[in-house]
Amino acid sequence: MVLATSGVGHALVSGLDEGVGRVDPFAGLEDRPASSDGLNFLVVGVDDRAELSAEQRRKHQLGGASCNCTDTLMMVHLSADRERMSVVSLPRDTYVKLPKHTHEGGTKHQAYPAKINSAYTHGGPNLTVRTVEKMTGVHIDHYLEVSFRSFMNTVDVLGGVPVCTVRPLKDERSGLDLPAGQSRLDATEALAYVRARHLGGSSDFGRMQRQQQFIASVIDRATSSGVLMNPAKLNEVASTLLRSVRADPGFGTSEIVALGRAMRDFTPASSEFVSVPVEDADYPVPGLGSTVKWDEGKADKLFDTLRADRPLADRKRPDSGEGGGGGTAPSGGDRKHDQREKQEQDATPVDIAPNRIRVQVANGTEKAGLGHRVDTALRETDFDTTGIPRNAERQDVKRTVITYDPRWNRSVRTLQAALPGAELREEKGRGPAMLVTVGKDFDRVRAVRAADPRQGGAERLGAEAEAVTGDEVTCG
Repeated sequence: MVLATSGVGHALVSGLDEGVGRVDPFAGLEDRPASSDGLNFLVVGVDDRAELSAEQRRKHQLGGASCNCTDTLMMVHLSADRERMSVVSLPRDTYVKLPKHTHEGGTKHQAYPAKINSAYTHGGPNLTVRTVEKMTGVHIDHYLEVSFRSFMNTVDVLGGVPVCTVRPLKDERSGLDLPAGQSRLDATEALAYVRARHLGGSSDFGRMQRQQQFIASVIDRATSSGVLMNPAKLNEVASTLLRSVRADPGFGTSEIVALGRAMRDFTPASSEFVSVPVEDADYPVPGLGSTVKWDEGKADKLFDTLRADRPLADRKRPDSGEGGGGGTAPSGGDRKHDQREKQEQDATPVDIAPNRIRVQVANGTEKAGLGHRVDTALRETDFDTTGIPRNAERQDVKRTVITYDPRWNRSVRTLQAALPGAELREEKGRGPAMLVTVGKDFDRVRAVRAADPRQGGAERLGAEAEAVTGDEVTCG
């Protein structure tokens, strides 16, 4: 596609698809959604570490066994006029009912509740496509599967990918360690960047945002650098990319050339990104733990828009200001707005909004008024506190403790992000309300904010799913 976009043509692209791994995810599928205008791709990133050596797993901090599941799921829609690409991120822990299927071992299963990423584990690409089509009502035309190794190979051949972050990012589990500002990521850093799930209280939603930012950066690099105009480099990039993926049999050289020619003038502004609207990001399900429950009504409207081949993002109108380049001093309202934006940027992003979390504060020290101070600080950070702190059974608590029901293990990450260093203590059957026992180590409540899963105010969609274009996905 990249080769054809540059105008190099069929001669250079011909035969490249011979190295593509093939899988038929559509075999035997019945009762599928009707096809619609444009093309719909299901792009999955698979957690398959078996293809990496022990040394590679250590280098890239990929410890543990492979889950043989989808680590990332994205639906990519190319408009019929090939002038727009819409990327919809699907949370990996989405609560679904897997359709009835036959396991690879021959065992037949009726529909049962699960997380969407386990569809690949139990039924491979076929069950994954069936599950996504059933959830979205969108007909999948093509399937592309990327592994850890193929992802890193592609980053290497691109010569790295630039990203921007407004705050330092450090996640010991993935190995991510980036300063604030601009960075050019090599393959190892890029993999850590798109996989990191332990940055403050934000796991999946923050990670989906970074994945969207990364894709926007790749598009920007491909369209703004000399890669597209260098046939030899293009051939190298395309060969590496195509050798590194698995695709359905219908995605071959002819399709690549046709798409590439149609998308010759593609730019970052031609892409748009959104995440599925969520009703409950910490939805407890017996046997599954915490899952992500979609807002079905709003999600339906989002996918209706996609099927209708309409834009998801509001296209910006050119500035219609008059009178040349003269500017004006910012008003008091503008300054307050800037201050609010700065405060929001400084706040730690979390998956679960604090106003969804009920908190009871107990003072575990002899310091009078500390319970009220903590309750007020948490309420000012938008937590739903009782407003009536109490004294703990002991007044010699050294370390602040958060007591919570393990069924709400996502929500507790938000509270822990606001109280860094607090000890987590499980109490089964406690329910959604959490208890903060303030210890002598208490310093302050850190501001937190919901990691923006692109949910807010798109009235045209009738859904809280605000899409942004690729040129707007800059620093996060």
